[in-house]
Amino acid sequence: MTSPPATLAGHYAIEREVGRGGMAVVYLAHDIRHDRKVALKALHREIGAVLGTDRFLREIRLAARLNHPHIVPLHDSGEFDGILYYVMPFIEGPTLRDYVAKRGRLPIDESIKIATQVASALDYAHRLGVVHRDIKPENIMVHEGEALVTDFGIAKAVMSSAAVPGAGLTATGIAIGTPAYMSPEQAAGEPDLDARSDQYSLACVLYEMLTGTPPFTGESAQALISKRFKERPSSVRVTVATISDTVSSAVDRALSLEVEDRFPTVADFAAQLLRKSRAETASEDKPSIAVLPFSNMSADPENEFFSDGVTEEIINSLSKVQGLEVVSRRSAFAYKGKDLDMREIGRQLGVRHLLEGTVRRAGTKLRVTTELIDVETGYHRWSERFDRELADIFAIQDEIAAAIVKALRVVLTAREEVAIKAARSRNVRAYEYYLRGRQLFNSFRRDAFEAAEDNFRRAIALDPNYALAYTGLADVSSCRHLFFTGAEEAVEQADAASQRAVELEPEMAEAHAARGLALSCRNRMTEADTELRKAMELDPDLFEGPYYYARHQLMLGNKELAAEYFDKAASLREDDFQAAALGASVYGGLGRNDDMLRLARRAVAAAERAVAADPGDTRALYLGAQWLSRIGREDLAEEWANRAVEIDPNDLGMLYNLACMHALAGRKERSLQLLQRAVDIGWNRPEWARQDADLASLRDDPRFIAMVEKMEQKGSDAYADPGS
Repeated sequence: MTSPPATLAGHYAIEREVGRGGMAVVYLAHDIRHDRKVALKALHREIGAVLGTDRFLREIRLAARLNHPHIVPLHDSGEFDGILYYVMPFIEGPTLRDYVAKRGRLPIDESIKIATQVASALDYAHRLGVVHRDIKPENIMVHEGEALVTDFGIAKAVMSSAAVPGAGLTATGIAIGTPAYMSPEQAAGEPDLDARSDQYSLACVLYEMLTGTPPFTGESAQALISKRFKERPSSVRVTVATISDTVSSAVDRALSLEVEDRFPTVADFAAQLLRKSRAETASEDKPSIAVLPFSNMSADPENEFFSDGVTEEIINSLSKVQGLEVVSRRSAFAYKGKDLDMREIGRQLGVRHLLEGTVRRAGTKLRVTTELIDVETGYHRWSERFDRELADIFAIQDEIAAAIVKALRVVLTAREEVAIKAARSRNVRAYEYYLRGRQLFNSFRRDAFEAAEDNFRRAIALDPNYALAYTGLADVSSCRHLFFTGAEEAVEQADAASQRAVELEPEMAEAHAARGLALSCRNRMTEADTELRKAMELDPDLFEGPYYYARHQLMLGNKELAAEYFDKAASLREDDFQAAALGASVYGGLGRNDDMLRLARRAVAAAERAVAADPGDTRALYLGAQWLSRIGREDLAEEWANRAVEIDPNDLGMLYNLACMHALAGRKERSLQLLQRAVDIGWNRPEWARQDADLASLRDDPRFIAMVEKMEQKGSDAYADPGS
């Protein structure tokens, strides 16, 4: 548009341009009549020409009725020399766009505060029949810590005057609404938008405040619009693991593709954001901490596993303290090797304190340095250097955990004092083998399982009374049987190792969990049930207890109970994708679709974090692919599935789960191909194939029937779980 005159309409003296957008230019002006600064927005002439003065004034008159603490009021509007304009107070403060650009990703509480203030303004306007239609960071001001919404009624005026089908375009060819924040129905050009369109846009803004990026990105407006019809954005928890399920699920729902799937009102959305579960309410005043990976300062890079083991041991010890919120291992280890400011890491993880340290090892000498940092102030709360013998590593870990508990003024129960001291070997070399074995076991690959088994055996050879090493050997043997070979020798080894672990440490929850899984693999279901219940009784917060118990109940056909315990296990380990994925599958079979989607989204988010941390994590790839496919993200599902097959084409669990994925998507040929390969290399569960609802589309196919009959002729393995 051409520049406006120096004085507009006789009493607005234009001082300078302060902003420019798709619909208007914003000027700082002086209101001569009232002697005050104002923001004057002048519509582009081409928009004004299509809109017309009468329609513009009619729509702007509706906006002028709005009077709310979080809405920038409308002072005046009119037409002068062919320019349509409206006038608002000049707000001394940045737009939310500038505010986020300067500060980076906002803390969770601040993001929710801003979102709920905007929601309050929108709910008020919606109840008066006014839909904003262009909620975006540029239309939200931040003034003295409060959010103020601008530009009510303008998008409606333009859109109603000359709407044509296709991506919210008017006859002028200018998009009404902003592609990164448009609801799908607005992007489709639907003229009769309701309040739930604003809800979707607000969810996009909140998503960006929480994660640092909008839910959809693309090189063009068309690419952005296309994505929102084909894909679901990743959960906010993919980027910020400390965001609660309550907030994450609220954002997911508000971003639903279908209008009917969103909250009935934006007030309901805000209420869900602010709602606390009993667990969240109980923990909101707890001290919070992330233990960052200790740096290996030793000359030998092979000692990396040792420094990682020290970190993990401290995380495990602190996690047993009910009065302390501890970030999970996977979330903390995502920052390994990253040169970021401590305050930024703390803000991203949503914690008040960080523990960092170094480990230097030379022969039998050991130096461990630690610092406990207050994220808010940047000050050290506690620091220490330990110059000891290598054999003192266990005492050092206990002293660090005790010092943190003391520094954060957490009171331990007698049970917690015992629990934070794990049943360790007295042999440091055995301990090292155990640490390396667990590290390999967690990577969940065939070659890693074999190496893990070797390390657990070495630990036991050095210390025949090392109970944790026996639990490691039992778990890796059970999982090798379940997911890779189906071999009987593996489950026999799991049986013997778990029995020895229980004999050595009858009050160790990990030993009873390993024992329960091994017995379940041997089809000794009553004994398995007893052991798994004992594990949960000894340590209600041990993930393996409810996770193994859920698998056990699923094999017994108790689907309601299996779903309940998969759900519980998922709540205990926020970064584990397995329990959430399996729980979602069981909920789906039970017809509990809301619960299925809740856990499915959690599984996908956790799998995405796992793959980002380890691109070779085949289990994350194939379980993630299955649920990516089921929530409509087919392109990424196919990519992950192909990567999993490429990494290990003989992984039984992978073959079976991808067969299920393709069967559910209607790709029978690919499903049968994968299932046949699984059968050919050792999978032998005819009863599982007959009952699994995921394979229902294959039941009448002669090739599927022949596969099942072939397995039945071979004789069913007692418990060769396909790795679901």
